[in-house]
Parts: sequence; structure tokens; C-alpha cells
Amino acid sequence: MSRINIEQLHTFLEVVRLGGVRKAAQSLNVSQPAVSSRIKSLEDTLAVDLFYRSSGGLTLTKRGEMLIRYAEQFEHLCEQVTANIIAPDAIERQLRLGVAETVAQSWLPDFVSALHHRFPKVEIEIDVDVSTNLRERLLDREIDLAILLGPVSEATIANIMLPGFDMAWYVAAETTSPDGDDATLIASHPVITFARNTRPHRELKRALFERVGPGAQIFTSSSLSACFRLVEAGLGVAALPQILGRDLVARGVLRTFDPGWVLSPLQFTASYLGDPKSHVVEIAAQLALATAQDKSDKKR
Repeated sequence: MSRINIEQLHTFLEVVRLGGVRKAAQSLNVSQPAVSSRIKSLEDTLAVDLFYRSSGGLTLTKRGEMLIRYAEQFEHLCEQVTANIIAPDAIERQLRLGVAETVAQSWLPDFVSALHHRFPKVEIEIDVDVSTNLRERLLDREIDLAILLGPVSEATIANIMLPGFDMAWYVAAETTSPDGDDATLIASHPVITFARNTRPHRELKRALFERVGPGAQIFTSSSLSACFRLVEAGLGVAALPQILGRDLVARGVLRTFDPGWVLSPLQFTASYLGDPKSHVVEIAAQLALATAQDKSDKKR
């Protein structure tokens, strides 16, 4: 008689949590046939059907519902062993990071270096995307840790607040205001900034409406690099993270200006699923906080 293994139980829980084989396969980074095979092997070992199968998908049987509690206990026990028994340099697993571009262009290398030093055998997969997409991917369990404009307001998500990024106004170095008053630049030029449906975009749009009026133009991009390039080309002004514009200002490509107001600092969080708990993911989130704090302290 074959024995139940942790891989089978973890796969079973992923299918239950995500509602199907396809999403479970994506979360586990394996093929759909591999997921189906693990479930079938588990059913054969237990000599019961865990799911009703129909054209509409999978539905838990009574035995399947009973198994959830035991599978979660196994999962929790394995995580305790990982946290308390296994040496950090012996832990082997994949860690899927989702990172906003502001972080990717600032302290991400230091964070990954610290993470690799702590868990040398953990394979790190990095995906840079806008925060709205990262949020959805985290909830769909396609990534393990998201560093994004947060927090993520879901009961299943744990959020660690990170130091904020100050914002600044940028314009091409040679650009001047027709009347010599930089405060009028935002009224006479398109404003280039974050993509739609992001918190900075909403704040900027509201502020421009109040201060400039409904005629203010906003150009948006999901790429902050593209935003800076557009400003450099003289196509508009921008409200962007200060940390990303410093080198361009130092090189004389851009200059900052003061229209009398600035957007509030960008507030990022290290967000991850609180259930099931993962020692590696929790430590990674704490390392993200330590790295961000260190970079913030050095700015002062």
C-alpha cells in the first residue's frame, strides 16, 4: 500500500483553495496533468473519491471536506519543521516575488542579495508589474510575496508597512515657463505619471482638477522609465518618485521644480498570504522591511 505524502496533500489544498486544477498548477508551477495525477494518487491511497467531477469543474465530496482539516494540520506541522528544525541553508523551494517598478529600480538588488544570503538554496523568481496586477496575482496565489502600493485589504493577506518614497516634480532641464513662474508648468504642459487605476494617479487627477481645473492633461504609463524618458524629451512634466530621478537631475538631464504642492509619499507594503503560513515568505517580508529601512536611513 502506498503512503500519503506532503506533496499530495499540499496539491489537494491548492486545488481546494484556488477552485480548480488549472490555477493550482499555476500556483505550484507544475503541469495540470501533474496536479491531476497527484490528486488521483491520493484518492487511490485513501480508497475514496475526494471530488465530484463534472463539466462544471470539481466539487468536494464529504470525504474531501473531512480531509481539509487534516491536510491543513500536516501543512502546519511541515512549516513548523521548516521554521524550527531545518537549517536555513538547507531549505530548498521556489519563492515567487512580485515587485513594483519603483522598488525594482531602487532597493530590490539589496533585498534579493539579503534573501539569497539567508536562504542560499531557495530559487527566486522575480516579476515586475504594476501594483493592481500584483494584488490580483497575490490573491490568485500566483506569487508568494508582493511588494506593492498597499496595503492589500483582504482578510487572508498579511501586510508589513515599508518606508515611503517621497515624490517630486520633474521637467526637462532646458524647459522654462513662458512667464518665468515654474508653478504654471503643470497648467501649460501634460503631466506624466503612473498608470490609471493606481492610487498616485487618482490622487494626482483629483489634485489637478482642484488646482488647475478640468482642462489639465494627464499622460499615463505603467513604466516609470518611460515616464522619465518622456519628460527628458520635453513632452511634459512629471510627478514621480524622488529616488528614481536623482541621477537624472545630477547629470543635468532633468530638473525639479516646485508648483507649491507635491503628491504624498508612495506607501508600499510587503504583502503575503497569512494562511497557509510560510516561514520562508514571512522571513522574506521581514528582510524587505529591513532593506527598505536601511535605504531610507541612508537617504537622511
